[in-house]
Amino acid sequence: MPNILMNLSRGLVLAGFASFLAVGMPASAQAQGKASPVEVDKVIEETLTQTTPFTARFVAIEIGPVATRISERVADISVRAGDRVEKGALLARLSNNRLRAERQLRASELKKAEAQRERATANRAKAQQALARTEQLRGSNAFRKNALEDAARDLEAAIASLTEAEAETERARAELNLAEIALADASIRAPYPGVILARHVVAGDYVQAGEAIVTLMNDKDLEIEADVPAQRLAGLHPGLPVKAVLQNGQELSVKMRAIIPEENPRTRSRAVRFAASLPEGSAQIAENQSVTVHIPIGAVRQIISVHKDALLLDGRQPRVYVVREGKVEIRQVTIGESLGSRFEVTDGLAVGEVVVIKGNERLRPGEPVAVQAKG
Repeated sequence: MPNILMNLSRGLVLAGFASFLAVGMPASAQAQGKASPVEVDKVIEETLTQTTPFTARFVAIEIGPVATRISERVADISVRAGDRVEKGALLARLSNNRLRAERQLRASELKKAEAQRERATANRAKAQQALARTEQLRGSNAFRKNALEDAARDLEAAIASLTEAEAETERARAELNLAEIALADASIRAPYPGVILARHVVAGDYVQAGEAIVTLMNDKDLEIEADVPAQRLAGLHPGLPVKAVLQNGQELSVKMRAIIPEENPRTRSRAVRFAASLPEGSAQIAENQSVTVHIPIGAVRQIISVHKDALLLDGRQPRVYVVREGKVEIRQVTIGESLGSRFEVTDGLAVGEVVVIKGNERLRPGEPVAVQAKG
């Protein structure tokens, strides 16, 4: 019985050792012959601009009260705070009974003036005919010099009357135009598209000319304003592209538009305006909403950069695996500024070299690799 147990134990030991070899051998074979799958990326040259973040705010270009141009009672108001309106939309309507009656009166006066002008025109034609007939009698016994002079004076009077009638017609037409403008002003419309921020009157109120009816803001046409210290303005010029980041991390494409020539004596800063290309869904962006702009603070320079995932930082000096002729070689590099998902490389790599960015943790120098498509 003891011999059986001893043989059984030896068999289990040998089986375990064989299993260990069976598990270990394939890994060793892969390391010696089979290429390891990796993902790679190229070393590139790009532009580096040093920036510093500033907290800025959105400001509306078109915002303010929409006022009435006439004094009248409010008949009805068709919008409330928060309503979105298009340009030309009806905001409120003033009582127009008096205005329609005034227009009708001015239209009647214009007709009367036109009739007087027609009468004056006819009188001038009659005076011209009388003068012509008198002149035809010149040289005959019926000709009288005083009659010719009277006919000439009558024509002059007729011409003056016609001139006066034409002026009166123009005056009446102008007053009719004013009455029509006042009637149109009874309908208060949006001067630009936007959102109603506040409503200042209700139906039945009597408003004076110039009084605000609503406050309107165009939330589709916004700019960004940042207070930038005067010593940081040297790198800014109109048209300069600048990165702006919303509170949710979304980036915007903005361009510097103008530096307001007024300095804050307390902070020694000036307001800088940036024109923003707002993304879809920008209706949620509000007046005075915070946004971060990255202002250039250094000279623009060309650098060599490598993807951050290519760097192995397990030692004192960063290293990367460079792929050459299907195999990898280890390379120590010196890194500089961070550029988002990339790092500046000041020494150790050249533009166009291919480095491993995925699968590099298990590699050994000289190991063959199989480049896989990026996932």
